[in-house]
Amino acid sequence: MTSRSFFLVAATGLASCALPPAVETPAFPAVTPASCLSMAEAYRTHRWTGTVANAKHGLDSHGIRVDTPDISYQKPGAVPGWWHVGAVNESVPYQWGGFSTIAEFDAGLRAGKAAGDVYTSEKRRLLDDAVSSEAVGIDCSGFISRCWKLPRSFSTRELAALCVPLNSWDDLHPGDILNTFNAHCLLFAGWNDPAHEKLIAYETGSPPDWKVVVHTIDANWLRSLGYRPFRYRNMEGAVR
Repeated sequence: MTSRSFFLVAATGLASCALPPAVETPAFPAVTPASCLSMAEAYRTHRWTGTVANAKHGLDSHGIRVDTPDISYQKPGAVPGWWHVGAVNESVPYQWGGFSTIAEFDAGLRAGKAAGDVYTSEKRRLLDDAVSSEAVGIDCSGFISRCWKLPRSFSTRELAALCVPLNSWDDLHPGDILNTFNAHCLLFAGWNDPAHEKLIAYETGSPPDWKVVVHTIDANWLRSLGYRPFRYRNMEGAVR
């Protein structure tokens, strides 16, 4: 199934889910809306060149299936691959379970690791057991965790516990997130219209590409999928 189809199925009925207990975050670094967006933009605009060694379609040495989103990945019904071997590519690719810094991603390329690893329903079933240590990249919650300077990757099952839930979507500020439990998350960058019907968000692992993107999304469509707005507890400079 495509990523968009997955998020539709996964998010259905989640709006009434109880939030996980809050986690104390005083030891975590404080961040600002500007620093979050700066980090997001660094991932989106990062330029790199992949080699044949960085493209992989098969099992890694631990028996975990890896499919990089290079241009040869054209599986029917799935979001196609995009990056080209031997060419300059832009944006850090999606990797299931990925939490690479940009420096770690570049070092992984030089070491011959796989550049990204697409989502599949089997990986969703296996969760952490499907994360390959022989791939580099970033997934949706790993991306948020890096933008918030968290010490590890917090999953979509955990992020809400680090946050204050927002009473209204109108309260969203840059650096906040829209999250669906155990499914997907987006980094809010701003509104695209005065009526707050269209929002601008960074994300990875959703159409149109397996990479960090920024685009305009219909807010009502996201609401219909069960997304909920949250603010990181250590966010500075945002109205509480």
